[in-house]
Amino acid sequence: MVKNPLPDLKSYEFEDVAFDQLMQNRIYKILIVCSNYDYYMLEEDGRIDERIFNEYTALNLRYPPSFEHANSAKRAIIAMETQKIDLVITWLDIGNFKTIETSKKIKAAFPNVPIAAISHYSTQLREKLSKESSGVIDYVFHWNGNADIILAIIKLTEDRMNAEKDINEIGVKAILLVEDSLKFYSKYLPIFYKILLKQTRSFMSEGLNAHRTMMLMRGRPKILLATNYEEGLHLFKEYKNSLLGVISDVSYFRNGVRDAKAGFHFLEYVRSFKRYFPFLIQSSNSDNEKYALELKGKFLYKHTETLEEEIKNYINQYFSFGDFEFWDPKQKKVLATVKDLTAFQKALATVTPESIAYHAIRSEYSKWLKSRVLFPLADLFSKVEYHDFEDSEEARLYLISAIKAYRGFRARGIISKFNKNKYDVYLGFSRIGDGSLGGKGRGLAFIDSFLKRHKLRQHFEDVKISIPRTVVLSTEVFDEFIETHKLIGLVGKCNNDEEILQKFIEKKLPKWVVEDIKAFLKVTTCPIAIRSSSVLEDSHYQPFAGIFSTYMLPNTKIDKMLDMVCDAVKSVMASSFFENSKVYLNATSHTIEEGKMAVILQEVIGKQYEDVYYPNISGVARSINFYPIGNEKPNEGIANIALGLGEIIVGGGKTLRFSPYHSKKVLQLSSPGSTQRDTQQYFYGLDMNPDSYETSTSEAINKKKITIRRAEKHGSLKYVASTYDLQNNVIKPGVMHDGIRVITFDNVLKYNTFPLPEILKDLLRIGQREMRSPIEIEFAVKLDVPKGEPKEFSFLQIRPIVESNDNKTKIPDEFKNEESIIYSESALGNGKYDHIYDFVYVKPETFNSANTREIAVAVETINKKFREEEKQYILVGPGRWGSSDPWLGIPVIWPQISAAKIIVEAGLNDFRIDPSQGTHFFQNLTSFKVGYLTINPSIGDGFFDLDYLNNQEAVYEDTYLRHIQFKHPLHVIIEGKSNKAAIYKEGIKPKEKEVSLEQLIDDLPPDGFM
Repeated sequence: MVKNPLPDLKSYEFEDVAFDQLMQNRIYKILIVCSNYDYYMLEEDGRIDERIFNEYTALNLRYPPSFEHANSAKRAIIAMETQKIDLVITWLDIGNFKTIETSKKIKAAFPNVPIAAISHYSTQLREKLSKESSGVIDYVFHWNGNADIILAIIKLTEDRMNAEKDINEIGVKAILLVEDSLKFYSKYLPIFYKILLKQTRSFMSEGLNAHRTMMLMRGRPKILLATNYEEGLHLFKEYKNSLLGVISDVSYFRNGVRDAKAGFHFLEYVRSFKRYFPFLIQSSNSDNEKYALELKGKFLYKHTETLEEEIKNYINQYFSFGDFEFWDPKQKKVLATVKDLTAFQKALATVTPESIAYHAIRSEYSKWLKSRVLFPLADLFSKVEYHDFEDSEEARLYLISAIKAYRGFRARGIISKFNKNKYDVYLGFSRIGDGSLGGKGRGLAFIDSFLKRHKLRQHFEDVKISIPRTVVLSTEVFDEFIETHKLIGLVGKCNNDEEILQKFIEKKLPKWVVEDIKAFLKVTTCPIAIRSSSVLEDSHYQPFAGIFSTYMLPNTKIDKMLDMVCDAVKSVMASSFFENSKVYLNATSHTIEEGKMAVILQEVIGKQYEDVYYPNISGVARSINFYPIGNEKPNEGIANIALGLGEIIVGGGKTLRFSPYHSKKVLQLSSPGSTQRDTQQYFYGLDMNPDSYETSTSEAINKKKITIRRAEKHGSLKYVASTYDLQNNVIKPGVMHDGIRVITFDNVLKYNTFPLPEILKDLLRIGQREMRSPIEIEFAVKLDVPKGEPKEFSFLQIRPIVESNDNKTKIPDEFKNEESIIYSESALGNGKYDHIYDFVYVKPETFNSANTREIAVAVETINKKFREEEKQYILVGPGRWGSSDPWLGIPVIWPQISAAKIIVEAGLNDFRIDPSQGTHFFQNLTSFKVGYLTINPSIGDGFFDLDYLNNQEAVYEDTYLRHIQFKHPLHVIIEGKSNKAAIYKEGIKPKEKEVSLEQLIDDLPPDGFM
């Protein structure tokens, strides 16, 4: 027998099931057409809608229908004209056929509304109806006084309405019933539906959250009813690839006449299609059993006392409902009984080879999965046959690997409800508690969702793109912790960060939360980042980027790690009440009660090298580039990458800047001198000694600053470094040569050992389109992986960059430098500002890089006065504002300069700077629409009239700062499209010119911006 190649599980893409597209046609309103007496009979001792409602509730069904009653054709048609009726049920009496005429009138007026008839009678009624109501009444049922038949009519009608799309397009499975006896199919159908709905409840455990569980219920198998041979054959041919099995009578109409062997003809046809296809013959004649068995079918005697029980047993066994039983044909016994996919996977690893082969030959694995609505995995198993494997052991390994791959796929893009008893390695994103996920949490969930929707996870060969394993403690945990320990009063009065932190650490997290955290730690095997996720963070308009705390913890013994994680969680919660957070809340008109905090527990991507742990690449990329160089375009985006943890990027340290579209042209690498001078000199790694972590207001408590030279011993430089040959003054790729190591990422950017530029192009393009806004993303890359394993790109965060589109203002063509205090051609922002009176600048004559920390304190003091007076100002200083390295600039954090509306980086003769902002700093600039200018007048880059400022009278002056308050507001223009800006001198107002429609159109953002 020819073997087919097995699908490669490394690249196989499971197709997600569109559960939300299932059951689009439902029965919401039912019109019962009968006499008042018959309606009373139908209701018996209770309202029919109440009985159906109770039936729906008992079976965990949603959308129970409501009922209307009409006692004549005229009233029925009026009711249908005034209301949307989805199903008509008529009551038929053997002596009164007015209802047939009524049905004809209804069908003529509303041909698309199905009509079902119920009656106490069956045989005589069937003959009469076949003559007089052909094509008018869709279904006829026998009434035995049990309201279950109403439920069956509703579900059967819904199944028929949705069959074509749900079965053929989406892959839902079905059972075909061929039976022409009103009495028997009226008896069978309620039984079938109860079995189906019980089966539905059994696979609800496969749903990873409440919404997913309800979606799975939509995928239950459908029932298709045929009453003659031709109808049955048509339905079989139409849906044969999706049928779980057939249940058929023996005697019914075939070719227009009753055929006593019709069921056997049908069975013979099915056997020609598939050898092991389940087919149950049920008959009133017990003599038919022998022939049914000869044709490899099963037999059921209709008049048995235990009919219902035997039907249940057959469906459960042969349609693979209920538990899966691993049968060993050699030992002739059941080896294992499993209820769900997790147990199924475990059993596959232990059962005998004979059992593996027995079920594989009969395609019973895929059949069981189909009945449990696990269609993607079932479809994969359906594509392979047992003879495609060398032996049972190869089949076993393939089945287990496929289940692992599917469980990983199933969890992606889903926020699963955390269950400490079921949590395992396959769940990527889970939530603890029912509150909000917070800003970062929402961003991560969104990333997980769009990676799956766009099939990006395995889009690049030998690369896995994903978010790290994540668990979010929702704001419910925060609320319970704060309320239980009555902390809101304390934090409202206390302004001492250390005191607030200590009070939080002293308190205990809720017991149920600690148990869930412990379950998470049992699964993870790497360091954990505990990150803030305030409900206010990373919002479109007022993102709190970098304001709240993030801690990283090394993995160690679980009890020790549990204590550290709990303390870190409480530290993150406490950070929402630290002084900087309160300042920021106040700046954005929020109260401390609004700063609710979710907390993210997330695996840290990277590898341990000696006593530290770090990724090979950390990075930030933006879809809009405010500083395009050479051939770069604003809409092509920009990225900054570094070796080690991302702290160096967030803090504005030296990193490598490149455009994903021009990755081989990097300004910093333009000469050997600039490569050595302007590239990364050190990096950060997580200290893997558990004792290095202690509760602190500082996030850097257990992060080590490591020199590039020391990293040589780690063996990690081979992925990211080149070598500077001092003798020949050249940069050589790799680290195989003697010389000074420089972090150039040449292996990645020039020699394409990892497709980072291509990945960033795709993620920035798709992310921007998804968010309808320019975006910023954070990521980390692990290149140092075992042979044969894919390299890892971890998508850590996505957030919008809020950008002004005010294109009405331009710097006039006749502009002269003398009109301005400052003119820049490296400006960030857009628009005009004409409300600022105050100008604060660092005095160049007293500036010294050694004093930048003191200058930061002085700036904070003056900034506080502006905040108290609710005024804004222009701030000018040398070097990089917000730098984590005090030798590169003034190391302020955002709350220390939060009242500044225009910020200027001014280079001095011996202190030249390049435009650069840390991630969080940049996010705050754009969110608050702060103008940001860079000038280096000493080399002709921009203009700064320092003499003009020195000649103005100062309202405040100290060793480092000078504050001038003008009588009239200064006019500031930032021309976003050209990156130019001018701060005009007092009394000079730029001329405004009319802007034509053509110019407005021309000034729209570049292609790809939105």
